[in-house]
Amino acid sequence: MSKVAWLFPGQGSQAVGMGMALAQAEPAAKAVLQDADAALGFELSKLMAEGPAEMLKLTEHTQPAILTHSTMAVRAFGDKLPKPDFVAGHSLGEYSALVAAGALSFADAVRTVRERGRAMQVAVPVGVGAMAAIIGMSQTEVEAGCQEAQAKTGKIVVPANFNGAGQIVIAGHAEAVESAMEILKAKGGRKMIKLPVSAPFHSPLMEPAKTHMEPVLKALTFKPPRCPLVNNVDAKVVTETEALREGLIRQIAGAVRWEAIMSLLLKEGVTTFIELGPGKVLSGIAGRLAKEAGIEVQAMSIGAPEDMAG
Repeated sequence: MSKVAWLFPGQGSQAVGMGMALAQAEPAAKAVLQDADAALGFELSKLMAEGPAEMLKLTEHTQPAILTHSTMAVRAFGDKLPKPDFVAGHSLGEYSALVAAGALSFADAVRTVRERGRAMQVAVPVGVGAMAAIIGMSQTEVEAGCQEAQAKTGKIVVPANFNGAGQIVIAGHAEAVESAMEILKAKGGRKMIKLPVSAPFHSPLMEPAKTHMEPVLKALTFKPPRCPLVNNVDAKVVTETEALREGLIRQIAGAVRWEAIMSLLLKEGVTTFIELGPGKVLSGIAGRLAKEAGIEVQAMSIGAPEDMAG
């Protein structure tokens, strides 16, 4: 029997106006926006609706905005969609996945991801760190290029996201990231894209953020999820509440193993992937990885009312 996975996007999928069509069409979605404003003590809804874009791009605003949009989609359409056998989220999306699975309350999650965003930004001053997407190279090649750049610069650069389909994101000190990009381009990398982010997420430079967030996450109440989560840091199926908590702590400075997560879901027999929230990145990756594996799947994204048409 075919299985279903709900997927939840991470940072980078935000845009001014996000979630507004959903809020206007679906009372359940509008209620989530109101809950977010109440939990945070400021009008996140106004920032999502009107911007400005530069404010929305700030990590402490981006993270709660994406979580809110994903939760709006779940509350509006969850009952009309096939129930998930698994949930998974990319980085910050892991919080959205836990809310969808009933393991975390939305109010707790939205406050926590705002604090997470602040902690990540404070950990590394703007301009000190950087991230870049490396297209068309293997994990082994990227790891070797990062090691060479570290030796050359004396600074940190590591693989941060293994996204699959030939895309690996690196993160670390800006100087070391630039060096790794040059080294990998010389070794045949097809494309190098500097990412418009304000901090080197999922790298050892995030250790101060991890230290800050550990007591915050330890104070949260987790419930057993209604379905298993496949977590970022291990790409393993998790259901036990303490393991869910530990996964969120460890992923702050650990790499996102998205390709391994998708491989596991395909092996588990998932043939329907539904991305809930802004953007279509994860459903696109699911389709490409399934095609590479010779498996026929249905991959869709749902973030607005028209996505449910038909």
